[in-house]
Amino acid sequence: MSASAGEAGPAAAHPLTRQVASRAAEWFVLIQSGECTPRQRGEFETWLAHDPAHARAWQRAIQVSDRAGSVPPALGSPALRRPRNRREAVRSLMLLMAAAPVGWLAWRLAPWQQWSATHATATGEQRDLLLPDGSRVWLDTASAIDIDFDDTQRLVWLRSGAVLIETAHDPEAATGNAARPFLVRTTHGSARAIGTRFIVRDDALRSQVAVLQGAVEVKTGDGREVRRLQAGQQLGFDASRIEAVRPADPFAGQWARGVLAVDDMRLDSFAAELSRYRSGLLRCEAAVAGLRITGAFQLDDTDAVLRNVARLLPVQVLYRTRYWVTLAPRGATG
Repeated sequence: MSASAGEAGPAAAHPLTRQVASRAAEWFVLIQSGECTPRQRGEFETWLAHDPAHARAWQRAIQVSDRAGSVPPALGSPALRRPRNRREAVRSLMLLMAAAPVGWLAWRLAPWQQWSATHATATGEQRDLLLPDGSRVWLDTASAIDIDFDDTQRLVWLRSGAVLIETAHDPEAATGNAARPFLVRTTHGSARAIGTRFIVRDDALRSQVAVLQGAVEVKTGDGREVRRLQAGQQLGFDASRIEAVRPADPFAGQWARGVLAVDDMRLDSFAAELSRYRSGLLRCEAAVAGLRITGAFQLDDTDAVLRNVARLLPVQVLYRTRYWVTLAPRGATG
């Protein structure tokens, strides 16, 4: 059964008990932290289906985070992997859910503020920025960065998500000063640009770098491994290890044009990637997970993407709510 776009109003009108709001906030923060296990995901789905009030609370949590704009990237930051911060995050979100819409202004003054970044995008949003040195940065969905330029370096801190960067020559060099290195830092290490266009993505457990033009030097957080990538190459790394170099995805960076382009990708992988651009939960049943999909899909309407998937493959899209969607075999019942 499909949920209409008009659900937001009625759902917001239903009062939530403190217990239900608190549990929904706990689930939301756990899932956004990137540490939700498959077993916990199943428990969440059981909880969500158990009572309509649970679905309304989940929808309210998503509405609050979407309305806040800068909050979703911070929710996925390493800060939420610390128990104390996670408890504070749950408490703040729960209080705002119970107070909505009165609490919108309070959100900006809540403990989330300490995790806010210089620039951030909400789920499904992309943005491009011109940096002080003339370099350009494109932020992917649910991404957050801090900019830190000084006399010795040009530093972009990628707090969460992904960025595509096109570096410019350092204007300081034209004044007779030494050119400052351009660095992108993640929780796992750093990438130093060498006259280049490249992508950096932080997936919580590891970071990835793909070079479109020029070259990039990747260094692990502990400083023990360093590797140079050339145009057309990519790799993953964590704080202590750099993975083997492999050919870059030919469609890398298409998201900066609002397109999800894939070639012979497994459907479960496609669903996981698409889910980054839409609020809520997008699942792919095991029976269709291995189907392959090829195409270019506009990210400004993810529901239209799902309809196209159902036309291309023997699957159907089942909506439990707007925010809980499953790709299932055609003819299956929800």
